[in-house]
Amino acid sequence: MPSHQTLREQVATGLRRRGVLVGTAVVLRLALVFYGVYQDRTMLVKYTDIDYHVFTDAARFVTEGSSPYQRATYRYTPLLGWILTPNIYLTPLYGKLLFITGDITAAYLIYQILLLRGMDTSKACGYCAFWLLNPLPMAVSSRGNAESLVAVLVLATMYYIEKGNLVKSAILYGFSVHMKIYPVTYALPVVLHLQNDGCCGKGTTDTIHLKKSKFSLLDHFWQLFLRLLNRDVLLFVAVSGFTFATLGLSFYYLYGWEFLEHTYLYHLTRRDIRHNFSPYFYMLYLTAESEWSFALGLAAFLPQLILLLVVSLAYYKDLVFCCFLHTAIFVSFNKVCTSQYFLWYLCLLPLVMPVVRMSWQRGVLLLLLWFIGQALWLAPAYFLEFKGKNTFLLIWLAGLLFLFINCIILVQIISHYQKGAQVAKKLKRQ
Repeated sequence: MPSHQTLREQVATGLRRRGVLVGTAVVLRLALVFYGVYQDRTMLVKYTDIDYHVFTDAARFVTEGSSPYQRATYRYTPLLGWILTPNIYLTPLYGKLLFITGDITAAYLIYQILLLRGMDTSKACGYCAFWLLNPLPMAVSSRGNAESLVAVLVLATMYYIEKGNLVKSAILYGFSVHMKIYPVTYALPVVLHLQNDGCCGKGTTDTIHLKKSKFSLLDHFWQLFLRLLNRDVLLFVAVSGFTFATLGLSFYYLYGWEFLEHTYLYHLTRRDIRHNFSPYFYMLYLTAESEWSFALGLAAFLPQLILLLVVSLAYYKDLVFCCFLHTAIFVSFNKVCTSQYFLWYLCLLPLVMPVVRMSWQRGVLLLLLWFIGQALWLAPAYFLEFKGKNTFLLIWLAGLLFLFINCIILVQIISHYQKGAQVAKKLKRQ
């Protein structure tokens, strides 16, 4: 048994390490924020993301008592405009400071989830470093993109599910779907996960019943339906649905149809013909004036739906891993894909890394491939955007290569996933 002195030293060392890690992450982000002020004032190419100006303009309309949708291209919930009103009242940097605070909060939630899954503090800090010292989250938040707020909501949902507090997790899930539509894809794996946890005592009875029914397909689906009606599933669905509906109805009352159109419907029917990482962008660009354009845009959802359904049924027992795969697939096969979308799954990656057993050499190689894929896309994109060259075909081919690289990485992650390597969860049902 280690002495109390040794334990105190270990705890002190862990705290110092966390302090250094978080302090470094905060300093780096603040440095980027203030560097951005300098670049915006002195250089032709601006550091601040154009979306941040859209957010600020929407917040200004809110402070004037008007609709945030008076700002063209504002396609977000009014809640974001409300949150960013201090951009007008206090300082234009408020939003960026809020977003980098979201980065740090996301790291804290990652750390807490890893502890709940049985990891010691030292290793948990190491995995958090992947997020805290990752240049992509640093750049995205310091440039004024709000993805870190959604990451916090998603991670908080996972945290409270791990703790067994379904009411808090459902409320946060309702907020996350309200903020961004993509977490709605987690609904199926969450429901399957909860029915699996909530019906542990019924497994033997169900098995016997299924044997007696000679494995009738209809009987199988009936039993699955009954299992989905357990208390945990109904509670989560009711609370999250109520939260989402309350927010939606409140903003519909304030802003009417334009709220539904710009916050949700636009993203379902969106056909963005500007260059992006999506494998569909060139097809949508060439068919923009075609009568088939709308139908092709909807058909692009089909590969996503099939893959998400398969992943849900295969990996719902490990909810975090399943949601990571969901997000990576959703982003990779989406009709629109930009760099900030990568944060949607990168915030879950530190939680997945402990259960993916591959050599560090293979991991580094996959990471290099991922960055090379982006670099090969960025080169023709630069010549299109800043030199006016017609490089649409090259951008599309680079996007297809990047999709192929992402598929390779996902296959490697799945093939090296070891369910048995997952540490026992230390859930405390409240």
